[in-house]
Amino acid sequence: MMRAFVFPGQGAQVIGMGRELADAYPAAREVFAEVDEALSENLSDLIWNGDIETLTLTQNAQPALMATSIAALRALEAEGFGIKDADFVAGHSLGEYSALCAAGALSLADTARLLRLRGQAMQEAVPVGIGAMAAILGLDFAAVDQLARDAAEGEVCQAANDNDPAQVVVSGHKGAVERAAALAKERGAKRALMLPVSAPFHSALMQPAAAVMAEALAGVEIVAPAVPLVANVRASTVTDPAEIRRLLVEQVTGSVRWRESVEFLTAAGVTEFWEIGAGKALTGMIKRISKDAVARNVGTPADIAALKA
Repeated sequence: MMRAFVFPGQGAQVIGMGRELADAYPAAREVFAEVDEALSENLSDLIWNGDIETLTLTQNAQPALMATSIAALRALEAEGFGIKDADFVAGHSLGEYSALCAAGALSLADTARLLRLRGQAMQEAVPVGIGAMAAILGLDFAAVDQLARDAAEGEVCQAANDNDPAQVVVSGHKGAVERAAALAKERGAKRALMLPVSAPFHSALMQPAAAVMAEALAGVEIVAPAVPLVANVRASTVTDPAEIRRLLVEQVTGSVRWRESVEFLTAAGVTEFWEIGAGKALTGMIKRISKDAVARNVGTPADIAALKA
């Protein structure tokens, strides 16, 4: 059996995530403490006791979700599981950083600081109200890619997240995204939903953030991961540190090719996916992409107990 560890992206955050892990496993608790130290603030208190609006701010959600994922991995390691049990790692958007940290390519402290900066840079790249994102349900990537081009009318409008066979997210200027949502319904989409996000992620409008991340990543040590990473922007494996660095920069403005990544993994022989961290969003996507795949989330002590059983 081949297995992939996958790591969730933004949207999975909830108040209290990871607290049971920290209470049950000293190694998980140490992850949150190290992230707090790296950021010089008590992020763990926000995660466990704060309000969801503040946690959902991009600069908070990104390091918080990563910390929860790595805490879950440390808890798994305490029970005899770990990265040695994975043949590949992958992550959805910010989850790619969690995957690289899990595989030892980035240190935990560097990952926390990079994600804090990434969140701030992505938020600041476009003034609030200028950009938007919308989920198009019931059309495949090729159809959504074409309608995004048709809706652009000189503005930015891109197919940003190819999540699964029936869910593609478009991103760009607010007016263009609204035109894309209307056009999607005309072209047979089941639904087109404007998303409650603060910026047009994974679009060309994020170029200022890509420049910030290029500079930041140039000053951080990246080593070859213990297992290959399936990178968002090319849906195939990468292990070379220089290439990882380049693809992380490209990822800021590029599409998250999640459906293709899962298809790549199943073609490579992966039959089991463990979603490490908060939520079940990737588990649902994986089951819609590959009917034969076994997908489970591992984010609580109860999930780990079920694995042991």
